[in-house]
Amino acid sequence: MGVEFWRLDEVPEAERLDLWEELLSETHLPWSVRVPRGRQDSDYKAWVRRQWIDDLALVDCECGPCAGSRGRAELSGTDGEYVAVLITRSGSETVAQEGAEAYMRPGDAVAWDSTKPARFEVWEPLAKRSLLIPRSALDEVSGRAWTSAGVLLDGKAPAVCLLTGYLDALSRTLPDLSMSGVSAARNATLELFIGALQPGGPVDSSTVGPALRANMERWIERHLLDGEVTPVAIAAAHNVSVRTVYRVFEMTGETVGEVVRVRRLAKARRDLTETGESISTIAHRWRFSDSSHFSKAFKAHYEVSPSEYRTLSQARSDRRESLALG
Repeated sequence: MGVEFWRLDEVPEAERLDLWEELLSETHLPWSVRVPRGRQDSDYKAWVRRQWIDDLALVDCECGPCAGSRGRAELSGTDGEYVAVLITRSGSETVAQEGAEAYMRPGDAVAWDSTKPARFEVWEPLAKRSLLIPRSALDEVSGRAWTSAGVLLDGKAPAVCLLTGYLDALSRTLPDLSMSGVSAARNATLELFIGALQPGGPVDSSTVGPALRANMERWIERHLLDGEVTPVAIAAAHNVSVRTVYRVFEMTGETVGEVVRVRRLAKARRDLTETGESISTIAHRWRFSDSSHFSKAFKAHYEVSPSEYRTLSQARSDRRESLALG
């Protein structure tokens, strides 16, 4: 596995500030960036390190004072939809989105939405970590749990501490993980983020508690290779009414069919990278009617076809191995 690393003091002084905007936009989604007046190009120092947790990007950064914004041009120039977690490690900055503004100090964390305008301002030399998560990846574990922008996460909350501590450990060990290890780390990262975002889970006391939903989801996972996974089958397995099953999933605006489809796509996605099986074999295993149906569903969810995804994953793996050997 490899690590991508850039630093401004390795480029000509006259190009540093322009390169800083380009580098932030490449690694943190498109931003319009400015550096305070009076600061010489030769004075500005910054570096960025990016590692991939499969399709999640873990980005560490240190920089001096600067400011950035994501407006109409930057939003339209962003491919796909993402949720980003920003963790301040040292220094301070202000982050704002959707009318909410947070002054970030060491240990603070915020989650922001790539589809909404945003801005930041770094007030002093800053070290931060960002986790960029495609919405399609979140859908695999959370359905529609992400519903708002600019969510401040309590850095002292146990679930948030667990996430940030895990990312610390993962950052150190990621380059040495096998492909299957990276896949497992990706799934754990998503689960921990959802736990940090909604540590108590959605509760509807008039119907059922979150424990029943968790039991139903585990049952679905165990039966994905079976035929139709229906509300009737789920209700029978848990000794509840079909209406109760509907209510459990309606709490996050989902249907059973949507949850099953996303879970099966996620399993198929794993098989595309971890096996050399044909796309038709994978489609059949995960209960898609044929390769065409599977490819259409896969592209609608992940924005690339199964064959394109397999090629991109292999290229990324080859590049990591090349970087590691180098």
